[in-house]
Amino acid sequence: MRLLHTGLAVSAGIGAAVFLAAATPPAHESVAPLSPAALAEIARVEAEIDRIEADTLKRLSSVPDNQVQQIELLGKLMLFDKELSVNRNEACAFCHMPETGFTGPISELNGSTGSYPGSVRTRFSERKPQTHTYAPLAPVLHYNEAQGDLVGGNFWDMRATGRRLGNPAAEQAEGPPINPTEMGLPDIACSVYRASQRPYRRLFEAVWGAQAFAIDWPVNAEDVCNTPGPPAPGDPAPMHLSPVDRGRAATTFDQMAQSIAGYEASHEVTAFTSKYDAVLAGKAQFTAQEQQGYEVFRGKGRCNECHRDGGPGEEPLFTDFTASNIGTPANPQLPYYSEGLPDARGYVANKNGSSFVDGGVGAFLSGGHPLSQPSAVDARWKALSSDNRGRFRVPTLRNVDKRPSPDFVKAFGHNGYFKSLKQIVHFYNRRDVLPRCAPHDPREGTGCWPAPESTENMNKSKTGNLGLTEQDEDALVAFMQTLTDGYTQKN
Repeated sequence: MRLLHTGLAVSAGIGAAVFLAAATPPAHESVAPLSPAALAEIARVEAEIDRIEADTLKRLSSVPDNQVQQIELLGKLMLFDKELSVNRNEACAFCHMPETGFTGPISELNGSTGSYPGSVRTRFSERKPQTHTYAPLAPVLHYNEAQGDLVGGNFWDMRATGRRLGNPAAEQAEGPPINPTEMGLPDIACSVYRASQRPYRRLFEAVWGAQAFAIDWPVNAEDVCNTPGPPAPGDPAPMHLSPVDRGRAATTFDQMAQSIAGYEASHEVTAFTSKYDAVLAGKAQFTAQEQQGYEVFRGKGRCNECHRDGGPGEEPLFTDFTASNIGTPANPQLPYYSEGLPDARGYVANKNGSSFVDGGVGAFLSGGHPLSQPSAVDARWKALSSDNRGRFRVPTLRNVDKRPSPDFVKAFGHNGYFKSLKQIVHFYNRRDVLPRCAPHDPREGTGCWPAPESTENMNKSKTGNLGLTEQDEDALVAFMQTLTDGYTQKN
């Protein structure tokens, strides 16, 4: 893929080295090894996670006396805790680091696969990591009858509804621990068991109660929790607990998730400190190009119709919390397409193999993601499944371009197909104007587009032929870059 002229450079060898051979891979070896460059970046990120965790653990010696701050501290400790994954090598933060706006921190993967490996490093998920910033401000998923649409929830497919805990971000935090392609534990009780052995146990009990870890663990608990999920079909809860202890573990797991959501809602993560916010407060001014971009955003670009910048009673969160299919092409570099054969443990991540098409919200409503679905599907919504096939949650644009350096590559879209803001803006503008690409077409991304991954329920009214000039596109990018937090601190 050729990127638009944004100043970003992606190594031509990434896809071949990180990813997959074109030929069908043999059983037990679903994906090729990660490239040396990717491994080096992974090691850098892991070291940074360790550093942040160590610095945060020091705060246990002088815990704040305010319960809200205690919950935030607990949440941060768990977000950066690698011990909560099956192989003790992957914290939640592995896919959600501060320097990128709490989304994917590995440029080499963003520029190729888009998705990230799990604790079992040969297993990749089918989607790119979303941002944690502002996620706790999403409403509980509900059906707006006047709009005729579902609104709210977390995850690309809205499957963290928030209906059970009243908090979509908390329910989102319950998905990755038992997702075999992410943190990979076989049982939610393993998260609780691992947390019971961590230095923050005493603080957790002080906040949530002494009963949190008062569980009679079986003698084989270590062996169970060291075994990657999914569990065997006949033993869906392999940590064999009494009914009372099972209920206690489930409650503690909920409280762990609520703590993580509490940290995500804190000012450290959800800060409202962008240049845009400073302009709203009268403390800064847009440049001429940024102002032009804002006018395009609210005008002929039609961005504001879904990425809402506020209105009566609204904060400018730059999303309307609905879902849409913008016609994003498939990302052929997703390792998930080659996870159609059993891996070394006999797990098949993608039963559809190379024919996989991501059904988005519709797949969730029809019962998809059973292994990492933190929220139950409201049976009354199943009738909406076909109308939501191929649709994905409208992401916030806050921190959309936050990156540690100008040459760092970020990925965009549910599958990470787009590799720059300029590219995705160009797609919104000219999706329906440019011709379809031929195989290996050198014009891809500039003079042609591949076919959509799915044409079901595709949005044809708000995107595809906006009539923007290249100057308009550049101005839109400049405006979206004003949504990066940290401006007020740096100035």
